[in-house]
Amino acid sequence: MLRYSLMRLGLFAACFLVIWGLVYVRVLPAGLGDSNLLWVMLLALVVSAPLSFVVLRGVREQASVQVASRVERTKANLAASAAQEDEADDASRAAAQNG
Repeated sequence: MLRYSLMRLGLFAACFLVIWGLVYVRVLPAGLGDSNLLWVMLLALVVSAPLSFVVLRGVREQASVQVASRVERTKANLAASAAQEDEADDASRAAAQNG
Protein backbone atom coordinates (compact mmCIF):
# COMPACT_ATOMS: atom_id res chain seq x y z
CA MET A 1 0.00 0.00 0.00
CA LEU A 2 2.92 2.30 0.72
CA ARG A 3 4.28 1.69 -2.77
CA TYR A 4 0.93 2.64 -4.35
CA SER A 5 0.65 5.76 -2.19
CA LEU A 6 4.16 6.90 -3.10
CA MET A 7 3.55 6.27 -6.79
CA ARG A 8 0.28 8.22 -6.59
CA LEU A 9 2.07 11.10 -4.87
CA GLY A 10 4.79 11.01 -7.53
CA LEU A 11 2.20 11.13 -10.30
CA PHE A 12 0.55 14.13 -8.62
CA ALA A 13 3.94 15.87 -8.32
CA ALA A 14 4.69 15.23 -12.00
CA CYS A 15 1.28 16.59 -13.02
CA PHE A 16 1.82 19.60 -10.77
CA LEU A 17 5.18 20.39 -12.38
CA VAL A 18 3.83 19.99 -15.92
CA ILE A 19 0.78 22.14 -15.22
CA TRP A 20 2.86 24.75 -13.41
CA GLY A 21 5.13 24.91 -16.47
CA LEU A 22 2.14 25.29 -18.79
CA VAL A 23 0.72 28.09 -16.63
CA TYR A 24 4.14 29.74 -16.48
CA VAL A 25 4.44 29.85 -20.27
CA ARG A 26 0.79 30.95 -20.44
CA VAL A 27 -0.54 27.91 -22.31
CA LEU A 28 -3.04 27.46 -19.46
CA PRO A 29 -4.71 30.39 -17.69
CA ALA A 30 -3.32 31.55 -14.36
CA GLY A 31 -5.43 31.80 -11.23
CA LEU A 32 -6.93 35.05 -10.03
CA GLY A 33 -4.63 37.26 -7.97
CA ASP A 34 -2.59 35.23 -5.51
CA SER A 35 -4.54 32.01 -6.08
CA ASN A 36 -2.21 30.70 -8.79
CA LEU A 37 -0.66 28.00 -6.56
CA LEU A 38 -4.08 26.77 -5.45
CA TRP A 39 -5.27 26.75 -9.08
CA VAL A 40 -2.29 24.67 -10.19
CA MET A 41 -2.71 22.26 -7.26
CA LEU A 42 -6.40 21.71 -7.95
CA LEU A 43 -5.82 21.25 -11.66
CA ALA A 44 -3.01 18.79 -10.95
CA LEU A 45 -5.31 16.85 -8.62
CA VAL A 46 -8.05 16.70 -11.25
CA VAL A 47 -5.60 15.53 -13.93
CA SER A 48 -3.67 13.04 -11.77
CA ALA A 49 -6.77 11.23 -10.40
CA PRO A 50 -7.90 9.62 -13.68
CA LEU A 51 -4.29 9.11 -14.75
CA SER A 52 -3.55 7.17 -11.57
CA PHE A 53 -6.70 5.11 -12.10
CA VAL A 54 -5.37 3.95 -15.48
CA VAL A 55 -1.59 4.03 -15.02
CA LEU A 56 -1.43 2.51 -11.53
CA ARG A 57 -4.09 -0.17 -12.05
CA GLY A 58 -1.71 -3.10 -11.55
CA VAL A 59 -0.11 -1.65 -8.44
CA ARG A 60 -3.53 -0.80 -7.00
CA GLU A 61 -4.76 -4.36 -7.59
CA GLN A 62 -1.66 -5.80 -5.87
CA ALA A 63 -2.24 -3.52 -2.89
CA SER A 64 -5.89 -4.58 -2.82
CA VAL A 65 -4.93 -8.26 -2.71
CA GLN A 66 -2.51 -7.60 0.15
CA VAL A 67 -5.10 -5.67 2.14
CA ALA A 68 -7.74 -8.35 1.54
CA SER A 69 -5.39 -11.11 2.71
CA ARG A 70 -4.57 -9.15 5.87
CA VAL A 71 -8.27 -8.68 6.59
CA GLU A 72 -8.91 -12.41 6.13
CA ARG A 73 -6.01 -13.31 8.46
CA THR A 74 -7.30 -10.89 11.07
CA LYS A 75 -10.81 -12.34 10.82
CA ALA A 76 -9.42 -15.87 11.17
CA ASN A 77 -7.34 -14.86 14.20
CA LEU A 78 -10.35 -13.19 15.84
CA ALA A 79 -12.49 -16.27 15.21
CA ALA A 80 -9.83 -18.54 16.68
CA SER A 81 -9.49 -16.29 19.71
CA ALA A 82 -13.25 -16.24 20.21
CA ALA A 83 -13.36 -20.04 19.96
CA GLN A 84 -10.66 -20.36 22.63
CA GLU A 85 -12.55 -17.99 24.90
CA ASP A 86 -15.77 -19.95 24.38
CA GLU A 87 -14.00 -23.23 25.21
CA ALA A 88 -12.48 -21.75 28.35
CA ASP A 89 -15.83 -20.30 29.40
CA ASP A 90 -17.61 -23.62 28.80
CA ALA A 91 -14.94 -25.48 30.78
CA SER A 92 -15.18 -23.12 33.75
CA ARG A 93 -19.01 -23.37 33.77
CA ALA A 94 -18.85 -27.15 33.63
CA ALA A 95 -16.36 -27.19 36.51
CA ALA A 96 -18.60 -24.87 38.55
CA GLN A 97 -21.64 -27.11 37.97
CA ASN A 98 -19.75 -30.28 38.87
CA GLY A 99 -17.99 -28.78 41.84
